[in-house]
Order: sequence, then structure tokens, then C-alpha cells
Amino acid sequence: MKISSMLNYSGDIKKAARDLADLESAGLDLIWVAEAYGFDSVSVMGYLAALTKTVEIGSAILPIYTRTPTLIAMTAAGLDSMTDGRFHLGLGASGPQVIEGFHGVKYSDPLGRTREIIEICREVWKREAPLTHDGKHYHLPLPADQASVPPKALKIIQHPVRSSIPTWIAAIGEKNVSLTAEVADGWIPILFIPERADAVWGNALAEGTAKRAPELGPLQITAGGICAIGEGEDVTRLRQLGRSMIALYVGGMGAKGKNFYNTLACRYGFEEEAAAIQDLYLSGKKREAEALVPEEFLELTCLCGPKSYVAERVAAFEAAGVTHLQVHPIPVGDQTAPQVIEELKSIVG
Repeated sequence: MKISSMLNYSGDIKKAARDLADLESAGLDLIWVAEAYGFDSVSVMGYLAALTKTVEIGSAILPIYTRTPTLIAMTAAGLDSMTDGRFHLGLGASGPQVIEGFHGVKYSDPLGRTREIIEICREVWKREAPLTHDGKHYHLPLPADQASVPPKALKIIQHPVRSSIPTWIAAIGEKNVSLTAEVADGWIPILFIPERADAVWGNALAEGTAKRAPELGPLQITAGGICAIGEGEDVTRLRQLGRSMIALYVGGMGAKGKNFYNTLACRYGFEEEAAAIQDLYLSGKKREAEALVPEEFLELTCLCGPKSYVAERVAAFEAAGVTHLQVHPIPVGDQTAPQVIEELKSIVG
């Protein structure tokens, strides 16, 4: 099992990048860079590429609606070159509020678009022939009756470092998870409870895996949560730091009836709590919403406690198929974040 983490994108990006150098030295395997509706992740990842040597760098996520498929492929090839083959392409549909509200682009057929984008990216990276694609959403080159000049298929100018770049999909809905298991190298779930993963996603994963090409190999999975290793109640209380994030996603990431994370909380068995959290959050009562996040939800999505307990949580994630333990390291006492990573590495082995 590898160790991954998410770059703090809501604060001082340059400081987060400097801190990454210490996490890299401590053995962090992969850093994910989000985009959401803040700074674009591509410029940040290019900056990280220049500051690091060994840690792998991944987008988590590049929204599929905000760039053309070929630009996504070019960007991934460029970052893979800048990192000497350390890049991971994480794609996702984001949500209607961000895509339609912030980007002004219609949120339509995320599954179909994702499938076509991955097909196009892989053709670009292989560079075996001029790029052509005739799908439902994307036509390359543009058909003659729509083009302003006679259409011509092109190849990417540079030769990509790798003809296949690891491609991950952020997914929590059953159909999207099935697509991920079928076509992607890796899966990026969120609010992952390992003990309930099979009940929620088992059928979808099995359905997609049955269609999976053997050359893709086993599906990689990155999941985890807040990690604090130490004795005493002060350590276990650190899982409370997850309240605001869970309340934000379950309560505020989407409208009523169109919140994927709220639906996930319901599928985990927290139907009443999910409904109440959403009502409070959407009415502006964020603190009250956070207070309703169940303790059980917090504990099962975190790794906070004595080393033996954290080892049990690691084993649970591993048993659920997690290949990249995704953690937010929280120092305890005079610890540093890199020391948390080092101790976690000793647990993972």
C-alpha cells in the first residue's frame, strides 16, 4: 500500500508546496492537487514538478467539462514530461453547481463524456496515427460540414514520456463507479467507509470489472482520511476536524435532490442525519449542521488513535481494496506532519 495526500488548496499554495518537500523526504508516494473553483490545478502541479524529485503528482480532479479532451491529453503529457513520468491524471465530472454556476457549461451525460475523453487521451499519448474520433460528444477532426476549412487529423507534436499515463476517475454513483472499474487505472472515491464499501459499491465494481481489459491490470483505489497517531483522548478527538468537511459535502455540495454526497451518506445508513444536515446547511446554519455529523461516520472515515488502532484502520482500508492510503496527517504533541507520514509508513510496511 502506498501513501498519498491532498495538497491544501484553500490556503497559501506556496507554503503548501514548500511543506510538500518535507513530506516527500518522509516517504510520501503521491500528492493530489484539487481544482474545485479555486486556482487552476495545472499551474500548481507544474510548480510542484519543479520543486520535487520523487513524489508522484496527480490531479484530483480535472473537471471534464472545462477543457477539450485533447487539451486534457496535452496537459497530462506535458506534466508527465515535467515530472519525468510521475504524473497521474485524475478526472471527474464535478457537479452542476460548479460546472453550470461557475463555468457556465451545461452539465450533461458525464458518463458518456468521461468514456470518450479517456479514449481520446489514450490515442493522443500512443501517437500511433493522426487523431480521429467519432463519438456522441466529440468529433475529431470536426466534420467537413461544420468546419471552416478542410478538416485535417493531427498528432501531438512531442513524443509523450509514456504512451499510457495512469488515469483515475473520481466517482461515487453506481454507474460512474462501474465505468471506472471498466476503463480507468484508478478510482478516487470520497467519504470512503471501508467496512461498508462492498455493500454500497460491490455490485457496481463487479459489473465494471467484468468488462475490464486485462492489460489495465487491477483497479487502484485511493481513500482514507485524517490521520493522527498517539495515545489519549486528545488524539481521538482530532477526528472532529472532519466535521466541517463532511457537513460541507453532505449538506452544501449541491441542491436538494441533486447532492451526490448526501445520497452516499444515505446509502451508508445515515438517512435521517443526512437530511437534517442538508436542511441546516442550506439554511445557513453550518455549525448546527456540523454538530449533527454522526460520531460513527467520523470514526470510520478517519485514522486517529494509538498506533495499534491506526494499524487496524489501515488493515480495514487494505481489505477494501485500497492501494493508496489517502491521509491528511495531523501532528500530535511535538510531532511534525512528515513524522506522521514516517510512522504511517512503518505501519503500512
